[in-house]
This record gives sequence, structure tokens and C-alpha cells, in this order.
Amino acid sequence: MLGEYVLRRPDGVWQETLVAALVSLGYTQQAARQALARSTRDGWLIAERRGRRARMTLGARTAELLRTGAERIYSFGQPWPWDGRWLVVVLRVPEERRAVRHQLRTRLAWTGLGSLGGGVWLTPHVEREDELAAAINDAPAAEARSFVAELGSMGDPESLVADAWDLAAVRTHYETFIDDFARVRAPGPEACFRQQTLLVHAWRRFPFLDPDLPAALLPDGWPRQRAQELFHGRHERWRERAMDFFAQLEGELEPMEERAA
Repeated sequence: MLGEYVLRRPDGVWQETLVAALVSLGYTQQAARQALARSTRDGWLIAERRGRRARMTLGARTAELLRTGAERIYSFGQPWPWDGRWLVVVLRVPEERRAVRHQLRTRLAWTGLGSLGGGVWLTPHVEREDELAAAINDAPAAEARSFVAELGSMGDPESLVADAWDLAAVRTHYETFIDDFARVRAPGPEACFRQQTLLVHAWRRFPFLDPDLPAALLPDGWPRQRAQELFHGRHERWRERAMDFFAQLEGELEPMEERAA
């Protein structure tokens, strides 16, 4: 919700707008306020008191994370040419730094790497080496070595992919996504807002789930293109009315704020 509706608003929104938006998504008022309190406490949101109300803006780190995530989410799934090279990363994190290890594994998965075990990760996206280096260098006590290589005579691409990624599970996620949104109808602005938010929330998981392999490495009938076309089609269909509904929530509070001032 923050990336879809708040990121484009540098002046932020009223706290009550976010509460009302979460209520439209099925949260109770209490749960919505607790979520905002946690987000503020953790630095994701910044609250500024204005009279009896609070204006909520994105922290700098949050805004940058959301911008980067949006670029990845909305461009994800486009076909791309592959030259047969692999980026291989050998990662070492001391046993006692489990939190660091978990954080790096999550980051590597987000970047589309698959694990061969023993701290060995790989991806056909050689261009992501600098991004990975920055993430690993920022992690305390982590060490890594990277190689750019081609698969030799031992082994084959199909077995390599099967060892590094669970593509059957990824296929199931795509098919579920298609089933969930192919027949959904949103007859009004609030319904468009709800479905648009759920749509983006569901689609944003795929950069974590799908390693974005080139066509030459994918099994027949891979459903990513169908899912991607569905996402962009529904997103464009619902976008304007979803934005209008969120703007309406924000606009309904403006006269109240003016009276309070």
C-alpha cells in the first residue's frame, strides 16, 4: 500500500487515511493502528503532529527501498537474452552470526540467486554482481568470492536448475495467481482499490519466488508470461479508480484538518 499510493506523495498522507485504507482491506481499526505504530517505531514511517492529527511520510530508507522494489516489480518477467554465462557466489558467514546469514540469504533470493548448498549461490544474471557486492559488503562478518563462468562438460543445465531452484513450486504460485485474479471483477472505486492492492501484494512476491531464468532454461508451458500479462492488464484497468478512492480518503480529512487549525 505504501509503494502503490504513498510513495508518489512526497508530502505524505494523514494517519487516518492509512487507517481507513487498511480497514477497506479487511483490517480492524485496532489492527490498522497497531501496524502503523510498529511501522513508525521501526522507522518505516515518520509521524509529524499537525494539530490533533498526524501527517505520515516515508523515511528516506523506506522510500528508496520502495522505489527500487517498484522498478523490479513492474519490470519483472520481461524476456531477456542470455549469453550462457553464470554468476557464481561463494558466501561465508560465521556460524554465530545467524541473523546476518538469514538477512543475506533473503537478499540473495530477492536478487534471484539459487543455492547449491555449502554457501554456493548462482544466477544467470551476471549483471547483478555489483548489486550483490554492495549487499554483502554492508553485512558484518560476511565474506564472498564471485566467479563468472560457463557450464562445463560435467552436468547439464536442466539438472543444475533443478538443484538450485524448485520450479514446480514456482509454477504452482503462478497458477494460483492466475486463478485468483483472472475472473475477479471490481465494480466500484473501493473494490478497485482493494483488488489493486491485493494484486500488487501478490505479484511483488514473484521476484523472490522466480529466479527469472532465460527462456532456454525454462520448462515447456512456463506460465510466467500469462501471469505477467494478467498483472499488467488488471493493474492498468483498476489503477485510476484505485487512486481516486485513496485520494478520496485523503480528501475527506482535509476540511476536518482545516477546522482543527
